[in-house]
Amino acid sequence: MLTRLSIRNIVLIEALDLDFGRGLGVLTGETGAGKSILLDSLGLVLGNRADSGLVRAGEAKASVSASFEFSSLPEQIVDALDDADIEIEPGEPLIIRRQLKADGGSKAFINDQSVGVALLREIAGILVELHGQHDDRGLVNPRGHRALLDRFAGAGTARVEQAWTKWRETEARLASVRDALDQAREDRDLLLSHLSELTALEPQAGEEARLAETRADMQKGERLSGDLEELRHLWEGSDSPLASLRVAARKLDRIAAEHPLLAEALGALDRAVIEAGEAEEKLEAAAEALDHDPTALEAAETRLFELRALARKHRCEVDELPEAMRTMRSQLDSIEGGEAELDALEAAAVETEGKYRAEAEALHAARTAAALKLDDAVARELAPLKLDAARFKTAVTKLPQDRWGPHGMDSVEFLIATNPGADFAPLNKIASGGELSRFILALKVALAEQGGAATVIFDEIDRGVGGAVASAIGERLARLASDGQLLAVTHSPQVAARGRTHYMIAKSSDGTVTRTSVALLDEAGRKEEIARMLSGAEVTPEARAQADRLLEGV
Repeated sequence: MLTRLSIRNIVLIEALDLDFGRGLGVLTGETGAGKSILLDSLGLVLGNRADSGLVRAGEAKASVSASFEFSSLPEQIVDALDDADIEIEPGEPLIIRRQLKADGGSKAFINDQSVGVALLREIAGILVELHGQHDDRGLVNPRGHRALLDRFAGAGTARVEQAWTKWRETEARLASVRDALDQAREDRDLLLSHLSELTALEPQAGEEARLAETRADMQKGERLSGDLEELRHLWEGSDSPLASLRVAARKLDRIAAEHPLLAEALGALDRAVIEAGEAEEKLEAAAEALDHDPTALEAAETRLFELRALARKHRCEVDELPEAMRTMRSQLDSIEGGEAELDALEAAAVETEGKYRAEAEALHAARTAAALKLDDAVARELAPLKLDAARFKTAVTKLPQDRWGPHGMDSVEFLIATNPGADFAPLNKIASGGELSRFILALKVALAEQGGAATVIFDEIDRGVGGAVASAIGERLARLASDGQLLAVTHSPQVAARGRTHYMIAKSSDGTVTRTSVALLDEAGRKEEIARMLSGAEVTPEARAQADRLLEGV
């Protein structure tokens, strides 16, 4: 709740420190005393637009600080502060400060840590709920009506949210697989054509290198074939070098014993015969190795060229063609597998949609039943608030499917009809300022158990009413404040008498400077202020007596 408000140099307020407690606090004062300045000041710490015109004349800057205390910080505030890297120790008050400069610009702080104004706006609705003559937020804003009805119904949306998430995830996966499969089907004919070419050739890893080596060897044999043929003719026949050496060796063998030098010559000749024999064997082996079949060479060259042409076509190396074949086969297999997955996902989408519909329909039924109860609860509050001719209705409308979401398939809006026979319309479209505030009060009473912001403020909810209606308003405000904090700016003595604390706002002038001040009244001060509200400028004994009766009656 709001525990302290400190204002410096805002319009007519030079310096003001106000402490607030639980229960109903009322703020009274003559028209023009400066009640709106307090609300404007509080609005600054809640993220309202900073207007340099709020800075007190002659001052360079102004500031407003508000302190809020909680037994434990609301989860929404904790999450917002965590996202902004703002640290608050457990049990520490939440202190929001806003500074304005007379020449424009402003700064915002939470517990002396600089923050953006957007963060103040984000947490404002959890801290303070303000209802005034021209309220366009809170209960009037249709965007919050669904959550209010759900709290009233005690209907959580977790199951619907889970079903929605599962359905959306399944639909997203289905769309992804469908798109991929459509693209794959478009590519299937091309894949089949490419795979047919590769399968016909059936490339092998390392084949390019082997074919290139074989081709080179064959080409080399083709170049050497003429020389080898000449050598073959030279070494063959009776007059070949080897035959001549053998004949010479046989003749020398017969006379080698006649002289040592002849024996040495025979040894050398024998070695020559052996070397020549080895040379002949090598020549034969080389001829055999280099022998080539022109048809085989052409086949090797043709296959090598075909492999390289396919590699260029698929923009890869020849040795990568086998992997390309495996990839294509996998893609074709995935088309068949994708079709099976598509069938499964389509079935899952139907199933998850059905579960979402079932959960959303159950939530719709709960909302419809709760709407009737809420309508009855509000209707019971209207007559005492002098709205007995008015009617209230909670409209629960099923949305078209493209507007369904994690909170169900409904739109919820509070509608009113202020005159018999009139059509229902949104709160802020029909109700006048006073009527709107009283409708909101009736709603707040009906929704009291569902809670709301930490601090609720009603600004002149009693405008234009008096007597029994004002008394009914005061009684309801006090009831609403019994378990929390409610502040009411009021002109009604019946409402003021219900206050647990009473603040009087006054404006004074020394002829040069005008100032607004706020005083916390004691029992005597309360009696005198309520008497003034009853009688006007001159407080009469009758007014004081009536004030006593009002205070005793509460």
